[in-house]
Amino acid sequence: MNLVEDLQWRYATKKMNGKTIPQEKLDYILEAARLAPSSSGLQPYKIFVISNRELLQKIKPVAWDQSQILDASHVLVFAAWDGYSLDRIESVFNYTMNERGLPLDTMDAYKEKLWGMYKPLGEEWQANHAAKQAYISFGMAIAAAAEQKIDATPMEGFTPEAVDELLELKEQGLKSVLILALGYRNETEDWLVNMKKVRSPKAEFITELK
Repeated sequence: MNLVEDLQWRYATKKMNGKTIPQEKLDYILEAARLAPSSSGLQPYKIFVISNRELLQKIKPVAWDQSQILDASHVLVFAAWDGYSLDRIESVFNYTMNERGLPLDTMDAYKEKLWGMYKPLGEEWQANHAAKQAYISFGMAIAAAAEQKIDATPMEGFTPEAVDELLELKEQGLKSVLILALGYRNETEDWLVNMKKVRSPKAEFITELK
């Protein structure tokens, strides 16, 4: 199989069968998400991997009562930084410099320039920018799941403030932005399972400027 064929296979699974996915497949999906690109390499988000049934029972009502929350093998919550700060930026850059064996001041000018651009844009812009980075990682996770033949349901249908409270995200300077349920499709109960995948025609979707 290739990636395009894998993406043809996948769909937003509406009913899952509760079967647990192998740990190595979960690890593969999470590693793909971890390796996703992000602006300036800051990775301003974290992923919470939830299989605790008691916690999922609490999440389901605030996730529009979607059955996949309980029928999935694992539920991933992508939580982005609630804003940028010079300390947060420096922490990431210092870790990078240490890993690369470079002096910590190697990119001081760039760090100051970056914070100089982000600071005046305000916390709302910063939180939205961080959330956009999480979406990139989210997309990589979906593609990796398809490659591993793991069904995935992307969810924006939930009350972020309620999920933030359940996961104590505010105390960590984070906001929930996306949920991804991972598991296996219930082929007898999912109305979407045999439906044709429909996307915009290539001629309408792509414009080539030569």
